[in-house]
Amino acid sequence: MRWEEFAAASAELAELGEERLRGRELCLVGTLRRNGWPRISPVEPEFVDGELLLGMMWRSPKALDLLRDPRLVVHSVVSNRDGKEGDFKLYGRAVDVPDSDRRARYRATIKARIDWEPEEPNYHLFAVDIDSAGFVTFADPRYGLAWDTQRGLRRWTIADD
Repeated sequence: MRWEEFAAASAELAELGEERLRGRELCLVGTLRRNGWPRISPVEPEFVDGELLLGMMWRSPKALDLLRDPRLVVHSVVSNRDGKEGDFKLYGRAVDVPDSDRRARYRATIKARIDWEPEEPNYHLFAVDIDSAGFVTFADPRYGLAWDTQRGLRRWTIADD
């Protein structure tokens, strides 16, 4: 499911996710290496025309992982150990974006944000097809959210020991 569809299905969770992904301008992407071991790599997420897009250097290991096996996790960057800022995770699949119009809009979005854009065709671009998502924070109130297409949004509180 596209980001805009996810946001319509779970507005609270999508708002928390977008805030964390946009705020840090960086996320971590988990992929599966050829030998089955996991790989974690930094990526700059972009929201373009209702999609969450991930651009990657041409032939980078993480891009090659996704071309071979599109399953991924997108995780917000956590910058302190107390967990009060919360962390956001998306699970889904990477969809290669070959369409020149979508790629041009992606480049324009990057250019507007950081005054730089990748050169065609020397980069990979993937849209995230979202299957499920989650968020947890240890700030007061301590709580977690989880969403998927089968069960919808679930919320729980984390009790102090």
